[in-house]
Amino acid sequence: MPVTVKSIVLWRKEVENTPGVLAGTLEPFAKGGADLQVVMGYRYSGNESKAAIEVYPVAGKKMVAAAETGGLTSSGIPTLLVEGDNKPGLGHAIAKTIADAQINIAFLVAQVIGRRYSAVIGFDNEEDAKKAAALIKKTTVKK
Repeated sequence: MPVTVKSIVLWRKEVENTPGVLAGTLEPFAKGGADLQVVMGYRYSGNESKAAIEVYPVAGKKMVAAAETGGLTSSGIPTLLVEGDNKPGLGHAIAKTIADAQINIAFLVAQVIGRRYSAVIGFDNEEDAKKAAALIKKTTVKK
């Protein structure tokens, strides 16, 4: 399967970094039958009492209601979801093509499960995300 690149909307909540806050945030999604593909939780460097939780996808009235019940809102951070078959050097190729274009990455979470690669990449602005998407597609086309 070729690599796919799509723009996504992360839903986000800033929280106190305390035990159980992630479980409490995810509870409305579980009760609503959500099948979340991305869940990120992290504390802030330099302010360990604060953290953020981000999820994807949130689509449809039921899931939007679950997100809002959990205190999440659409993040507005331009974000790409990159998925496909993994191959050695794929992460480097993506990072290099973005760097060579002088585009800054705001955040990156990537993983390989079995033979599949998945990355969530955030950017400073929409223009950079669009440019990066085109570059990633071009870079990852099988030759």
